[in-house]
Amino acid sequence: MIEAHATADVRAAERTVMASVPEGTLMQRAATALDAECAAVLRAATGRVTGRRVVVLVGAGDNGGDALFAAARLAARGAGVLVLTTADVAHRAGLEAAVGAGARVRPFDDEGPAACRAADLLIDGITGIGGRGGLRAPLDALPAALAGAGDDGPVVVAVDVPSGLDADRGAVEGDVLAADVTVTFGTAKPAHLLAPASARCGRVVVADIGVREQLPAAAVRRVEPADVAARWRRPGPGDDKYSRGVVGVVAGGPDYTGAALLAVDAAVRAGAGMVRYLGPEHPAELVRHHRPEAVVGPGRVQAWVLGPGVSPDDAEQQARVREALASGEPAVVDAGALAGLPEGLGPQHVLTPHAGELSRLLGALGEDVPRAAVEADPLPHARRAAVATGATVLLKGAVTTVAGPDGRVLTAASAPAWLATAGAGDVLAGVLGAALAARADDLAQDPALAAEVAADAAVLHGWAAELASAGGPLSALDVAEAVPAALTSLPGW
Repeated sequence: MIEAHATADVRAAERTVMASVPEGTLMQRAATALDAECAAVLRAATGRVTGRRVVVLVGAGDNGGDALFAAARLAARGAGVLVLTTADVAHRAGLEAAVGAGARVRPFDDEGPAACRAADLLIDGITGIGGRGGLRAPLDALPAALAGAGDDGPVVVAVDVPSGLDADRGAVEGDVLAADVTVTFGTAKPAHLLAPASARCGRVVVADIGVREQLPAAAVRRVEPADVAARWRRPGPGDDKYSRGVVGVVAGGPDYTGAALLAVDAAVRAGAGMVRYLGPEHPAELVRHHRPEAVVGPGRVQAWVLGPGVSPDDAEQQARVREALASGEPAVVDAGALAGLPEGLGPQHVLTPHAGELSRLLGALGEDVPRAAVEADPLPHARRAAVATGATVLLKGAVTTVAGPDGRVLTAASAPAWLATAGAGDVLAGVLGAALAARADDLAQDPALAAEVAADAAVLHGWAAELASAGGPLSALDVAEAVPAALTSLPGW
């Protein structure tokens, strides 16, 4: 699990620690960690540190001080270090240390982009966690200049947060100096874990500087495969098909018959003790033929999968959806079931829209939110939907965002880009339905756990896609078939 904390909480924790340690201690810890990671990056990219060209972009704040003290250490290792100042002032002690170690210093000017392009390593110490609203001139020309260098450009290491990002948000508002590696201190920041900002952060390295014990609860948590392995319910010798979880699936119709099969297949492969299918005869025939262990017809159910491939105009299927939601049992509410949601939903009901569906859902709730706005800043829109409906919201995307009505936020980012394929959402719905059914007793005690279960299912879904893809194209059925192997290959399983 990667935890991210809001900048206000990080600053408060730092102030508490700084009051009990000698002045400058935290900056030296940060600089030491930054230097070590930069040296490792140089060795990986070029084979050595000595003689390598390092350019350090330095702003006016403590972020620039971290970068300057790291620059001094890199210069002492034998790197050729050029410091480009981006403000009228810079951290005095850090600047003295860098110059004393042999670094050259000059202002960032019209020749700055060329110097940056020619570097082996570029350290971004411009704004850090205090930045807002994109890079400003003349630095706003730098991202395009580096992109023009292609593979010949430098490895970019950001200090705390890539400059141009707001550390507390997923939104990207303006030009950003995208990083290959971000070294952040004490804890991750929300921007590292939220879309679309996280795509600009590269590999995130969290360096311990001694503030962890002073931090409150995390603002955002990233669920990783090892977390899923630790929580996924495995059957014991006393289990039977009912205690393992019975999943009811209301999916498919005349136009989307495959959705029913994909959802049922995924639920079976994710470990459900039994899967019941309720739907029209033609999808039911397919389910009987391809998944003979599934039961067609009503009966005992501990969690539902509602809506994949269901038309909003299909009165019979929509009646089944309403009846299932009225039962109060945990449910995945997907696709066609998202239209006309009833009142009285709870955290155990997990809505699984993509950005367009969330836009329409918010419109039905009285908010005019275009799809592009959801894609530009997913979290606040997912949160509003969770609060308005009382349900847990799993917003699908390159980074899956899970928002609970109680304010908890989790993300998942284990999936390859190839997963953007027809039917993938039906498979996710089936996997999540099995997960909810397996933990039905836990959810009865604490319905808010559905957010954690949803994030776990999203991670497993992405992990299965990685196995199925092996770097190339895949189909939704490939993903479903890979679910058992994905489970058993989770780290720590």
